[in-house]
Amino acid sequence: MNDVLKAIKERNSCRDFYPEALTEEQVKNLVDAALAAPSAVNRMPWHIIVVTDKALIEEMDAAAMDEIAGYENKDFYNRMKDRGGKIFYDAPFMMFVLKDESDWGTLDSGIVIQNVALAAHSMGLGNVICGMARIPLDGAKGAEFKKRLQFPENHSFAISICVGKAKSGKEPHEFDMSKVTYVK
Repeated sequence: MNDVLKAIKERNSCRDFYPEALTEEQVKNLVDAALAAPSAVNRMPWHIIVVTDKALIEEMDAAAMDEIAGYENKDFYNRMKDRGGKIFYDAPFMMFVLKDESDWGTLDSGIVIQNVALAAHSMGLGNVICGMARIPLDGAKGAEFKKRLQFPENHSFAISICVGKAKSGKEPHEFDMSKVTYVK
C-alpha cells in the first residue's frame, strides 16, 4: 500500500498529548501542508493562524469549559469532564483556519485541515480536528481571543486542529460501508 493511502487508513483522532513543543521543522512542514491545499479557482479563501503559545491554548481551553458548563444540556459538559476537562487535550500546537465570506470558504478550509491532519500523522504526530475551538471564540472572552489571535477583518472561524506527540494510540474507526452507494 502506498504511503498516502496508509496514512489515510491509519490516522485517528488523538485526545491526549505530551506537552513537548513541536520543532520548527515540524511547524514549517504543517504550514506547508496547509498552504499546499487546493481551493476553488485557487482563491485560497482562508487565513491560517498557528498557535504555539501554551498559556493561550490553556486559557482558551478553560474559557471553553466555562462556556460548556453553562449549557442547559449537561451531557456534553460531563463528556468533556470525563476526557480530562479540556477540549484541546493539552496539545502544544494548534492551527486555526479562518474563512472569508466567499461561497467556498468552508469547504476549502476543511481541505486545508485534512492536509494538515494527514501530514501530521505521516510525521508521527497525533492530531485531532477540532470544531470545538469555536466555543471560546463565540463565548464571553471571544472578542479578546480573536484580537490576541490576530483575526483579520472579514474572516470567521472555520475549523482548527490540535497537533502534538500522542500519549496513547487507538485504532482508526471501522469503515461503514452502508455509507457508500455505487452507481454503475
